[in-house]
Amino acid sequence: MTTPNLARRAWYLLGGRLPERYRDWVLVDAARPSWLAWFGVRTLLRMVPLTTLITLGLLLGMDAPVGLALACGGLGLMVGVYFMLSYAIESTEYRMTRYGHPHGSAAQARRARTADRDRLREERYSAAWRR
Repeated sequence: MTTPNLARRAWYLLGGRLPERYRDWVLVDAARPSWLAWFGVRTLLRMVPLTTLITLGLLLGMDAPVGLALACGGLGLMVGVYFMLSYAIESTEYRMTRYGHPHGSAAQARRARTADRDRLREERYSAAWRR
């Protein structure tokens, strides 16, 4: 598996596409335990410049009160992050298909990563509650 350098990882976090030789790393990235946190970071890196631009547009272009401009920018950021995180699984699966992986491969890789833990948890549950 080829791992991208720091500059390519930063580009990937900002929403850029990596070359095809990193397709296996992209799948591993989407299946790691912290995949949702990194998705949140990716979301914030996309949303903060947009909401900052809207806030500055309200302040400078429309001469809005500071409180109103900050409230509008903050609300826009919260709503944008909420909707992006609501569709995190679908967005991640779509990203996997763009790199040539079949739809559902990220979820399957996450299930495979936690299969042993889930099996042990099911056995403990069955032993305790299904006698």
